Amino acid sequence: MIIRKAEEKDIPRILELLKQVLQIHADIRPDIFIPGTTKYTIDELAELLKNKEKPIYVAVDENDVCRGYAFCQLQEQPFSNNMVQFKSLFIDDLCVDQEARGQHIGESLFEYVKSEAKQLGCYEVTLNVWAGNTPAEKFYEKMGMRTKERQMEYIL
Repeated sequence: MIIRKAEEKDIPRILELLKQVLQIHADIRPDIFIPGTTKYTIDELAELLKNKEKPIYVAVDENDVCRGYAFCQLQEQPFSNNMVQFKSLFIDDLCVDQEARGQHIGESLFEYVKSEAKQLGCYEVTLNVWAGNTPAEKFYEKMGMRTKERQMEYIL
């Protein structure tokens, strides 16, 4: 398994994986996610690939087929009188093809993201997990992550 920056040739496969992730979210929160859709269009993905502040990393097999991805965003703590300024690498989305799970692809992607974050001078790697996505929570805890804050909602 090789991990590299995503390229335009990866877009069709990334779209397939985005559908898998969306379905997980739609199963958990059918009140807000629309099954059969994706977070990005082909054109939006092509633009994202050009954005150095939002790197996308892919794990590819020996045939250069994308088996997983990590969408990331470089973020800086805004100026505040009471907080130290720092950079974070936010994982907006991490997915491993459901047919390739259990092969440590997610672990490899996460370790790669951590390494990239260090090279970029980041203080931390962060992400959000939807309540109810217990497999993701367990995976990230296994990778050494811990809860930083909780966002709560009241549905009207």
